[in-house]
Amino acid sequence: MRRIVLFCSIAAVCALLGRAPGPLHGQEAATKDTPATKDGEKLKLADGRIFLTKPPSWRTVKPKSTIIQYEFQAPLDAKETARVTIMSASGGIDANIKRWIGQFDGLTESDADVVKKEIDKTTAHIVELEGTFKESMGGPFAPGGPTKKLENYAMLGAILELADGSTVFIKMTGPKNVVADEKKGFLAMIDGLKNQ
Repeated sequence: MRRIVLFCSIAAVCALLGRAPGPLHGQEAATKDTPATKDGEKLKLADGRIFLTKPPSWRTVKPKSTIIQYEFQAPLDAKETARVTIMSASGGIDANIKRWIGQFDGLTESDADVVKKEIDKTTAHIVELEGTFKESMGGPFAPGGPTKKLENYAMLGAILELADGSTVFIKMTGPKNVVADEKKGFLAMIDGLKNQ
């Protein structure tokens, strides 16, 4: 009873001051889809061995899969958005690029624009694709399941190859115009990669 009265008193004081009461000790504010718009937000990857700086126009969202370390909506406030995922994985550079190509209807290796560059002791393999994207209803690691075909889509991906051979995968997929608009921020993030 005392806790209820105390909370009501705090709420009343806040109302008089024109402020909303914040969370009490032990309570958490809702952060499911909190906009992450601060400049310079650092993303720790590969057990803290490399860092990227997230573009401020991307909204941090809860990953749709437990294997994804970071997930974003780009841009944060728009009718059309792209999905950005970041995760550590294995399977080889070429095999994963081929898998990405296979996620588009009718594309072959010659349709992929692949650039390889060295950034602070890390090799970045940057891949660009566009066409009809076959969205797997069971997720990217459930081949053979039902798919939804999305026309005029694009993918901008980067595979970061560390000196020890481990790899980090960054992928932005969405409507072609949205991916084109977010390309500058994506590439700036990759170019700003820092080793610990």
